[in-house]
Amino acid sequence: MYWDEDTGEESFVVPRDIIDLQFRISCPTLPVDHAWTLAQAIQAHLPWFMSEPKVGLHLIHGAESGNGWERPESRDALLHLSRRTPLTLRLPTALAEAAETLVGQTLDIAGHPMTIQGSRPKPLAMTRFLYARYIAADPELPEEQFIQWAVSELNSMGLRFKKILCGKPHRLESPDGPIHTRSLMVAELSYEDAVTLQEQGLGPYRALGCGLFLPQKSF
Repeated sequence: MYWDEDTGEESFVVPRDIIDLQFRISCPTLPVDHAWTLAQAIQAHLPWFMSEPKVGLHLIHGAESGNGWERPESRDALLHLSRRTPLTLRLPTALAEAAETLVGQTLDIAGHPMTIQGSRPKPLAMTRFLYARYIAADPELPEEQFIQWAVSELNSMGLRFKKILCGKPHRLESPDGPIHTRSLMVAELSYEDAVTLQEQGLGPYRALGCGLFLPQKSF
């Protein structure tokens, strides 16, 4: 864990250069490990999807364990999705109209159909606590060295924060081999820096769900 006591808070209007575009979907089930297959299905309709550096995919997680349901760990297990579960892309507002090409399409996610029914833009969060489920990391890197790397990367962006906490490792499968990741919480950012971190992300594989930050709901 990293801890720094010096920073302030500032309030401002969230810019809309980067947004989360949420799509309503009809998709009863998905494989737990759906990063590669979902990204490829999106790429088939949006040829720029995996090459645009500021475009990312929020992986789908279904119910939270706090509701009495534990997310299965096996990558071959299935997620059972509610009708309210969205598909969410993080992208520049300038690409939102192009992304609307997905509406009306049915994606094939490893044999699980996902019909895209409509969309709405959502601004990035005004928060001081952010969490990324997946940050691509060398599996041989000890936790303390991973934290040192994360601190160095955030400092290079000019971000101000007080605390960083590293979570458990996870693995995503791809045709080129497994992508090893760790979760990461960054706490007590200024609002402006929190938006910057959401816009820029951390590390590679954004189109596979890595490096994307969301509000940490525990705070």
